Amino acid sequence: MAERGQLPHPAKRLCCRPGYGPGCRPGQRAGSSGPGGGALCAGPSSAAAAAALGLLPLGKTQSPESLLDIAARKVAEKWPFQRVEERFERIPEPVQRRIVYWSFPRSEREICMYSSFNTGAEDPAAGPGGAAAPGGAMDAAAAAADENRLPFRRGIALLDGGCVDNVLQVGFHLSGTVTEPAMQSEPETVCNVAISFDRCKITSVTCSCGNKDIFYCAHVVALSLYRIRKPDQVKLHLPISETLFQMNRDQLQKFVQYLITVHHTEVLPTAQKLADEILSQNSEINQVHGALWMCIVLNPHCKLEQKSSWLKQLKKWSSVDVCPWEDGNHGNELPNLTNALPQGANANQDSSNRPHRTVFTRAIEACDLHWQDSHLQHIISSDLYTNYCYHDDTENLLFDSQGWPLWHEHVPTACARVDALRSHGYPREALRLAIAIVNTLRRQQQKQLEMFRAQKKELLHRGVTSITNLEGWVGHPLDPIGTLFGSLMEACRVDDDSFHGFSDFTENLGQCKSLEYQHLPAHKFLEEGESYLTLAVEVALIGLGQQRIMPDGLYAQEKVCRNEEQLISKLQEIELDDTLVKIFRKQAVFLLEGGPYSGLGEVIHRESVPMHTFAKYLFTSLLPHDAELAYKTALRAMRLLVLESTAPSGDLSRPHHIASVVPNRYPRWFTLSHIESQQCELASTMLTAAKGDVRRLETVLESIQKNIHSSSHIFKLAQDAFKIATLMDSLPDITLLKVSLELGLQVMRMTLSTLNWRRREMVRWLVTCATEVGVYALDSIMQNWFTLFTPTEATSIVATTVMSNSTIVRLHLDCHQQEKLAGSARTLALQCAMKDPQNCALSALTLCEKDHIAFETAYQIVLDAATAGMSYSQLFTIARYMEHRGYPMRAYKLATLAMTHLNLSYNQDTHPAINDVLWACALSHSLGKNELAAIIPLVVKSVKCATVLSDILRRCTLTTPGMVGLHGRRNSGKLMSLDKAPLRQLLDATIGAYINTTHSRLTHISPRHYSEFIEFLSKARETFLMAHDGHIQFTQFIDNLKQIYKGKKKLMMLVRERFG
Repeated sequence: MAERGQLPHPAKRLCCRPGYGPGCRPGQRAGSSGPGGGALCAGPSSAAAAAALGLLPLGKTQSPESLLDIAARKVAEKWPFQRVEERFERIPEPVQRRIVYWSFPRSEREICMYSSFNTGAEDPAAGPGGAAAPGGAMDAAAAAADENRLPFRRGIALLDGGCVDNVLQVGFHLSGTVTEPAMQSEPETVCNVAISFDRCKITSVTCSCGNKDIFYCAHVVALSLYRIRKPDQVKLHLPISETLFQMNRDQLQKFVQYLITVHHTEVLPTAQKLADEILSQNSEINQVHGALWMCIVLNPHCKLEQKSSWLKQLKKWSSVDVCPWEDGNHGNELPNLTNALPQGANANQDSSNRPHRTVFTRAIEACDLHWQDSHLQHIISSDLYTNYCYHDDTENLLFDSQGWPLWHEHVPTACARVDALRSHGYPREALRLAIAIVNTLRRQQQKQLEMFRAQKKELLHRGVTSITNLEGWVGHPLDPIGTLFGSLMEACRVDDDSFHGFSDFTENLGQCKSLEYQHLPAHKFLEEGESYLTLAVEVALIGLGQQRIMPDGLYAQEKVCRNEEQLISKLQEIELDDTLVKIFRKQAVFLLEGGPYSGLGEVIHRESVPMHTFAKYLFTSLLPHDAELAYKTALRAMRLLVLESTAPSGDLSRPHHIASVVPNRYPRWFTLSHIESQQCELASTMLTAAKGDVRRLETVLESIQKNIHSSSHIFKLAQDAFKIATLMDSLPDITLLKVSLELGLQVMRMTLSTLNWRRREMVRWLVTCATEVGVYALDSIMQNWFTLFTPTEATSIVATTVMSNSTIVRLHLDCHQQEKLAGSARTLALQCAMKDPQNCALSALTLCEKDHIAFETAYQIVLDAATAGMSYSQLFTIARYMEHRGYPMRAYKLATLAMTHLNLSYNQDTHPAINDVLWACALSHSLGKNELAAIIPLVVKSVKCATVLSDILRRCTLTTPGMVGLHGRRNSGKLMSLDKAPLRQLLDATIGAYINTTHSRLTHISPRHYSEFIEFLSKARETFLMAHDGHIQFTQFIDNLKQIYKGKKKLMMLVRERFG
């Protein structure tokens, strides 16, 4: 007998136990066959195997999952819910519920793995190679007892014993109670268990049993398995944040009050403390700044051993696989934190091979920074640190031309120092450094402008530009501009006592809306008339106007948009006075002339972050004070080069240039829809402001037509212009109306050959707009319809609306104008009918009713198209129209043409064309015997349905054909004979159809249709009896049925009972 191999480790045995074989899907457990057990996994070769796996019951099929569940499961596996909330403004509650539902782990294997590695090592009795050593074999009973002590086994036992109760899932938090049964020496205990999870992974667990191990206890296992095995029994609520979001002010107050009342001893002290801090503007909770870890390691008084300890810890956290990346889900391709630090061996390697930057990377790099620089120490420690020996021959001067100190460092890093000083209680030092940084930025801006002016002619001639800033300051992880702005704004708070000793206050020059900030021109290193407020505003404008490349990845791109809007929102709280307006003028001019350093320069990089949001703020701020500059700035910002196929390519000769991998590729701009909407908002703002100014309106219109590429946004602008132009309290602005019409015409041209679900709405709106502009606009769009509309739109919407009484009344047209407009409409209708007779012929006939020549032309177009492209339903519709208009012979002609296109089989007794066939036969019958005789062969050829033919036959025998013939002549009044043409042919065809239909139905008849079949034979007999020898024919027919289908005994018995 072969030696028995070593048994697997107990935990490994559990993970590989029945129910977790390779045939199982991840997250799917085989059907349970006992406590902790499961059916053996099998392949997909048989239904029995599938049933054993718990996939579906024997003899039953599995219903498909809904698309919602499939999508929600994929989202729950891959996306953090926070990302989903940020990506979409509103998520329907059913969608949220399914995402939350599918976010819990679905694999029992993982629960087993994280709860069972804490027992025993490898079997000490096993010898080398895994064979059991003689005399050391594990006793099977002892192994089973050891296995049952594992937390996973105990958890299964608790679950199967019904010990799990009060299970509740609130968002991504699962809670419940697990009752530990009483033992001989211990009483029954109830454990409160809480589990947090995200993307199908458990992120944290707590249990009141006091388990201190890193592995799950049996109670956590029991609750987890309850959720996996019985998900539909778990009460599920959306996250509490979603519930709070849905509450109004009164409901939120009631919620907090009841929470404090119920848990007053635990909650009240914390609630009171938080309330006091939130209500205090200068409290720590309201002054929390970004870049937490940077602030910690940049503590000016941090000792070397402390910094080393932090560095070790940060590196440990950063190396964890699940450590978040700095820019969400994209690796950052930027170099080291600061160009003052060595770049290291990896500096020039391919960006795809660089290690990803985590949220701790900048803090790790900041550990190499120090505060020992003597120049830096002088800046932050003294208001009197100056040097008037100025030499403008080096780039990184320590002082400017006025002798004021400058600080040249990687801007985000320098601002991180300011943030660290503020966070560690050094507001004066932070302010001094902030002022030095802003002065440095202003000097650099001036130098960059001078450099560009020297090279402007050459650069503009080449049509290229470079991105000189590797990192954008707005949207940066360290938020440098926000830090400088916040530091300076804090310094001009009128109620901030911490700065009273900083310098002497002077008379207030202005204040903001809330009376919270004032101009305090107290610091020595500010020019005359400047203050902390003007400095804060200027540095915000510099940062917002910086030309910077759009970063990769959804998270980073959304952060750019969000930070820009937050900074602008803070600026909007400040009321502009003359001093601030000067700053705006100065920066607007700098940005317009700043070349590659400015996002508003004449030539920018194709993937430069657009300036629409910023330009809208600049435009509204400058408009009351300098309209020309305001429009110049806004018009320059309207461009969106990323959508231009001929955008300027990059200048690869510049060392700091960031070029597209492929010059004309379409970059992955996840926020493009938001950017386009901001571009539209900027254009709408300019249109509103330009009302009444013909020159400016023409300029704005030209910019919109050149730069906006979204038809929906252009349509929105057209609608906005129309509303502004037709305000109720004033006369219509005809220039703005023309702008609206021009935009509408552009939308028509853009969407003519593409699918757009709003197209019909757009066409109707354009006709309304053209009506407001005047009769010449309506005439113009009808004469040029082929460049704007489809034939169907032109006839069914445009021409029909133009010819309506409401339009004539609205325009106050005289007879001559009405006739001219009607002539254009008829010409349009005939052209459309020629191009698309199937869809436009009827509309053309309707529009041409009042003009004999046009009507005859339209009718001829219908006849020419009838034999080729038109369907029977279209021809029948036009034929009925002709009869309604009093043209029965033309209706008859079209009806006969329609019959040639029709084919009704024996079983199509509910076909929609049946009514048309009956109408055509009735029309022919009313016209006379000759017309009826001509159409019956067509009916016999096209219609094989016996019941329809018998219905036609019966109607033709009830009345005399042509009771009122053409020209008012009365016919003889004699009924037509069934023994002569044309009815004899129809009768024979009807009998033949009944015979063929009977045989067809008998080939696949079931007993439940027997009675219906007998009734069908009864109707057939009625038709047979209309012939002079019909009784004999029907008897022979029944006898044949009895002979041929004698095997259908029950049916033939019913036939004999009814028909003999």
